[in-house]
Amino acid sequence: MIQFSAASMELQARLQAFMDEHIIPNEHAYAAQVAAAASRFESMPLMEELKHKAREAGLWNLFVAPAHAEFCDHDGLTNLDYAPLAEIMGRVLWSPEVFNCNAPDTGNMEVFMKYGTAEQQAQWLTPLLNGEIRSSYAMTEPQVASSDATNIELSIVRDGNEWVLNGRKWFITGAMYERCQILIVMGKSDPDNPNRHKQQSQILVPKDTPGLEMVRPLTTLGYDDAPIGHAEIFFNDVRVPLENVLLGEGRGFEIAQGRLGPGRIHHCMRLIGAAQRSLELACHRVSTRTTFGRELSQHQSVREDIAKCFSEIEMARLLVLKTCYQMDQLGAKGALDMIAASKTSVPLMVQNIIDRCMQMHGAGGLTEDYCMAEAFNYARWCRQADGPDQVHQMALGKLIINRYNQEQG
Repeated sequence: MIQFSAASMELQARLQAFMDEHIIPNEHAYAAQVAAAASRFESMPLMEELKHKAREAGLWNLFVAPAHAEFCDHDGLTNLDYAPLAEIMGRVLWSPEVFNCNAPDTGNMEVFMKYGTAEQQAQWLTPLLNGEIRSSYAMTEPQVASSDATNIELSIVRDGNEWVLNGRKWFITGAMYERCQILIVMGKSDPDNPNRHKQQSQILVPKDTPGLEMVRPLTTLGYDDAPIGHAEIFFNDVRVPLENVLLGEGRGFEIAQGRLGPGRIHHCMRLIGAAQRSLELACHRVSTRTTFGRELSQHQSVREDIAKCFSEIEMARLLVLKTCYQMDQLGAKGALDMIAASKTSVPLMVQNIIDRCMQMHGAGGLTEDYCMAEAFNYARWCRQADGPDQVHQMALGKLIINRYNQEQG
């Protein structure tokens, strides 16, 4: 039996009440603000209003772990205790920002907490924790298979007391947002190092640095995810001070591995919320529409699809919660098998669940009248984000084969 702490249970109740009162009723109003804005990537007044209410309600920076409680106004939450909160937020895709719990900022804030100097934390972490600015993480490149992080080509060259960056990045989440002010950029500072995992460094690049060009916003299945968005970026002789390196030269791969574990699971947590809401909508839909003289809910095929959705959501949720428990006990590195299992199973499972729920809504399921089409898009791109499924399956398969061979030997 899974047991959440009293603090988590209390926060779940408060968060659900906040969602019911302030988020769900404002879904269409928020979409209207985005559509009417002079720029789709500007900060929306409604978002700022809701952020203020969430902070006043004590629903702020809930992602922060106990190890980093010094950076927040609460005692920190374990992965297990945070999971149901992220699931609740996942019911509305833009709502995590209301609580300062949105990607990629949560991962970037964790990077600053773990690896940032006091000066870097003061300059960037504090305003991120306050929700005053946003950030991006620039790793993926269009010209190489970035699923192998050692392929990254962006050049980082030391010139006197500066780093000089040249190269191209794309699908950089958050970079289009006007509130984004800092990018964590991964590139190669020592391409000839015989250790392929020591060739990379991560450099802090303010968004207004000369030579940094936002080439274009990108879409996924037609969605530009405004106002956060995903960008293609060109770095043309971008110069930043030497002190803008994170952790140290040659330690970029190490930071990337430390950053991505929790982030992968946060996506899975939120996706379960999207799937759960889709199922609830489908159950209402099939009880209010009739075909061939009876409610849709009375057709065997519909009932079978509802049963599959329910069962798969329960399986996904339990897998994620077990992963969270293992991360809390062993750390992200000790839970790599469960993280990989969740990352490769949950987005695909949720994609199929939402697809069934869309089908039960008929043509309406394909439209923006409902939340499902955008949630489907989110589940689909999560199968690429933080490393494609195939890379994690390859690593997980190798780990499992070795584990059971050792046990037999």
